[in-house]
Amino acid sequence: MVNEPLTAIGLMSGTSMDGIDAAIVASDGETAAPLGHWLTRPYPPDLRARLRGSLGGRGPVEAVAREITEMHAEVVRSILKENDLTKENIDIIGFHGHTILHEPQRRRTWQIGDGALLARLTGIDVVADLRGADVAAGGEGAPLAPLYHRALARGLETPLAVLNLGGVGNVTWIGADDRLIAFDTGPGNALIDDWVRAEGAGDYDRDGALAAAGEADPGRLAAWLAHPYFARPAPKSLDRGDFRLPDLAGLATADGAATLTAFTVEAVALALAQLPAPPRRWLVTGGGRHNAELMRLLAERLGVPVAPVEAVGWRGDALEAEAFAFLAVRSLRGLPLSLPSTTGVARPTTGGVLHRAPKG
Repeated sequence: MVNEPLTAIGLMSGTSMDGIDAAIVASDGETAAPLGHWLTRPYPPDLRARLRGSLGGRGPVEAVAREITEMHAEVVRSILKENDLTKENIDIIGFHGHTILHEPQRRRTWQIGDGALLARLTGIDVVADLRGADVAAGGEGAPLAPLYHRALARGLETPLAVLNLGGVGNVTWIGADDRLIAFDTGPGNALIDDWVRAEGAGDYDRDGALAAAGEADPGRLAAWLAHPYFARPAPKSLDRGDFRLPDLAGLATADGAATLTAFTVEAVALALAQLPAPPRRWLVTGGGRHNAELMRLLAERLGVPVAPVEAVGWRGDALEAEAFAFLAVRSLRGLPLSLPSTTGVARPTTGGVLHRAPKG
């Protein structure tokens, strides 16, 4: 019997620490249809600072975990209101939490956020800890969105690459036979953001204007690209802290931004060597697609069409939240969330921990 679609809310707090994305998806676990309005709620500056202070497991992690869980509950209430829905219209919430530590080589990944508390606060069943089973089974635990990318991409020309440029970059390669390969490419926006913030020039390089005004330092760029991560075979993944803001002493703000932007682009170009065939097209999601200079350089370097995912009707700012709604349905139905070719796990692996909402 074909499973009837379930209606799921997905919640995502990414490595950029901008805030919480929420989206609604109808899915049977194989296909997916985004529904209604999605939303983003930025973290208040003080909470973002406490979250940043918890990275690596430092500071009062339990208190921060409760704070972000309560904010996720508020976001759920908001998305229900904006879509004229009630909790009875939702079958499941996919709750990613926020990654504060990711060391798959040591079989450790830590996403803070209390799934049981979220279920109590919202009155909706919650699937949380969506990465843990994969890491425990020897996988990288990331990226987890590729199965959702494949569900959306049916009917598009292949080979196709979906490039997510959040704090960290990752790529999903989709072949003609639905074959998937996925891995983290290297830094996405995180180092650029850190540099701009350190220079007192804002929170990020708006539209890539700083990078466009600067000139990349080839010596520094070559040294960074010698990092052993790039020689590791895929699948592979990164923690946000694996690449820290390097020494940019002596560089003007614009030149530092240009060098770090070139680093993100060259890391993507290096990923080509680990793909079975060159993609005919790259679709870009994540905050990086709003950086005009980054997108220009990617198109120039990759030599094929590069476009934001909106070019094919996808919702770029909602895509990761949608993916975790989709994965929550797959978890409920015992379907794999990861594959050997996406995380390096030994066999297709399901995952997630189900927290039931109180009855009555």
